[in-house]
Amino acid sequence: MMNSGNLLKMRVEKNDPVDYFLVLGDSEIHLNPYIGRRISLSFNGQINCIACGRLTSKSFAGGFCYPCMVDSPFNAECIIRPELCEAHLGKGRDPEWEKKNHIQPHTVYIALSSGLKVGVTRDSQIPDRWIDQGATKAIRLAGVPNRYLAGKIEVFLKDFMSDKTAWQKMLKNEVDFESDLIAAKYKASSLLPAELKEFYSENDEITELTYPVLEYPKKLKSTSFDKQAIFEGTLKGIKGQYLMLSDDRVLNIRRHSGYYVIFKE
Repeated sequence: MMNSGNLLKMRVEKNDPVDYFLVLGDSEIHLNPYIGRRISLSFNGQINCIACGRLTSKSFAGGFCYPCMVDSPFNAECIIRPELCEAHLGKGRDPEWEKKNHIQPHTVYIALSSGLKVGVTRDSQIPDRWIDQGATKAIRLAGVPNRYLAGKIEVFLKDFMSDKTAWQKMLKNEVDFESDLIAAKYKASSLLPAELKEFYSENDEITELTYPVLEYPKKLKSTSFDKQAIFEGTLKGIKGQYLMLSDDRVLNIRRHSGYYVIFKE
């Protein structure tokens, strides 16, 4: 079997374990059946911007050409720092796009990927956002009507809880499985100022996630198509947006969005 196209982040479906689909242009490959089998991914040197499609000699910010990195709403500063969102003020790189995507219900959550972390996502991206981070558990902390308020809560809690995933520990499965998400949620809520407490979520459901992994890497060897054109070997597992191959090698698929890749088994 051979497929080719421009990579996008893997599509996921919540099952036990998570189902992963490699997206190559207009085609998809269900990767779970390839766990334990030899695969090959080769980069032909072509990169297309994921926003405008133009050829670019270098990818910026995970898939953009330089002009789109600077101007596209898909890469606006508030994507990474939601507290800077101005959609509720009718502002932004593209106010109409901002209104459609950021004046939407958002959730502030606590997830367990390696340790506990606080994060923000649109409600429509649950549980995909948690899966993309390689979380094993997640719980809702607050529900808000726009991205700005979600970012405001996240920023406040950064002083008490990390907002980053330790990706190396996540991929090695070095996870503090004894972490109590409900206790962490109640503590986080108690720390919020009165004007933010009103958004507290009474939903204490814990979402648990498992991943299709035969063997976790012991000593990570992160690789990139910028360093080598071919990535091949036995597929040992998938977690977050990473493929795990034999010899402890890992490849971040999302990092290579827009790269034209040929998949072969």
